[in-house]
Amino acid sequence: MKEKQKPEDKSTTLILIRHGKTPTTGTVLPGRAKGLFLSDEGKLQAKSVIEELASVESIDEVFSSPLERAQETATPLANARSKAIVTDDRLLECDFGDWTQKRLDELSKLPEWRIVQHSPSRFRFPNGESFREMSSRMVDFLEFVYQEYPGKTVAAFSHADPIKALVAHCLGIHLDSFQRLVISTAGISAISITSVGNYTLYVNRTPNPNMKVS
Repeated sequence: MKEKQKPEDKSTTLILIRHGKTPTTGTVLPGRAKGLFLSDEGKLQAKSVIEELASVESIDEVFSSPLERAQETATPLANARSKAIVTDDRLLECDFGDWTQKRLDELSKLPEWRIVQHSPSRFRFPNGESFREMSSRMVDFLEFVYQEYPGKTVAAFSHADPIKALVAHCLGIHLDSFQRLVISTAGISAISITSVGNYTLYVNRTPNPNMKVS
């Protein structure tokens, strides 16, 4: 009697996109503060994501952080692929607590800043979230996508630190080194999720905002 063959293990592709540029990008730590929208450049970046992902034959679901800048970046792709945006809190920016909306040039002078940059696994933002908690919820989201969308492709719009933490996890990089990764505004990264491991396909592919998009 022939042994019954096991069903083929289909990989799931998770495409991670950081939100586009905002008026405060690079100067302020906005965190989860509401009311921050894309700049004109950020809107162009959001549209250019469509062209950058044009070679992806099928995108089966579009997820986004609930924050406006992420939702606004997700909208052009969702519309182009005729998908409704699914909001998921696991994709939220890190909760920076008392540091929310503080200027980066001021925060960089604090003694805690060195810990944030070099030993983030030890740090919790005052009245906020720890980097370990942020990483854990992103890994949970990855596992959710693998279970719910086997063999499919999912796009998820999030923020720099959560994406860096998940990419670091998939690369086998310790959380204390995740700050060495760069995720630009509208930067695109992709992960292949399988039963035997997670494989990073590419990191921080940046769309050209000058591309012609309809």
